[in-house]
Amino acid sequence: MTRIDAKFATLRESGKKAFVAYVMAGDPDYETSLEIVKGLPGAGVDVIELGLPFTDPMADGPTIQAAGQRALESGMTLQKTLDLATAFRETDDTTPIVMMGYYNPIYSRGVDRFLEDAKAAGIDGLIVVDLPPEEDDELCIPAQKAGLNFIRLATPTTDDKRLPRVLQNTSGFVYYVSITGITGAAEAQADDVAPDVARIKGSTDLPVIVGFGIKTPATAASIAGIADGAVVGSAIVGKIGAGEPVADVLDFVRTLAEGTHSV
Repeated sequence: MTRIDAKFATLRESGKKAFVAYVMAGDPDYETSLEIVKGLPGAGVDVIELGLPFTDPMADGPTIQAAGQRALESGMTLQKTLDLATAFRETDDTTPIVMMGYYNPIYSRGVDRFLEDAKAAGIDGLIVVDLPPEEDDELCIPAQKAGLNFIRLATPTTDDKRLPRVLQNTSGFVYYVSITGITGAAEAQADDVAPDVARIKGSTDLPVIVGFGIKTPATAASIAGIADGAVVGSAIVGKIGAGEPVADVLDFVRTLAEGTHSV
């Protein structure tokens, strides 16, 4: 059982929905990023999504693209992202960390070495948005064997024919992308999302968490009402990008967590 599995088991027992927060590792710099990440659990975050900076983030909108660029310009690398996770684990051994990014940096490091290092750093799961199920032997299967969850994205275009393939080797949770498009592009609507969430839940026992387009506590609450939890990324990253103090960023995160947990 990974930390992700344990967290969702605990949430189920307490009747709570999961609040997942995304931040880009190294944005705007290593030290500030580490301070923010360390503060997330105290602000009510159940699962941390840690973005891996990459030069060509095809699924990300302008806000997260800019965050990745700031991180890269500050000297952030895959190794420093692992170092950040290791530093976080010095004071928190329970909050799950999911590394979210693209395959190229992992491939460049070497899959076996990456998985060994990620496990040692305290990474619990991976979301690699540019590896489809047809490439499961590339990273997904080795990651599962190494004890890491491999979390797959389902989207509004994932039809009934495609869904079983998407779910086949997924573990931890299913990440449902609420909109067709890039991160931060539009606002998620619970009424629009509910039928697809129900359809996915009819095909898997895994929690279904909804992300993309959740920007306010009210939207987080409405999405949590029809799913097992909500993910917020761009709205948080935007405040970091605006140079808001860490305390203010964490206060905003707390309102989103409270909205999610109010359901």
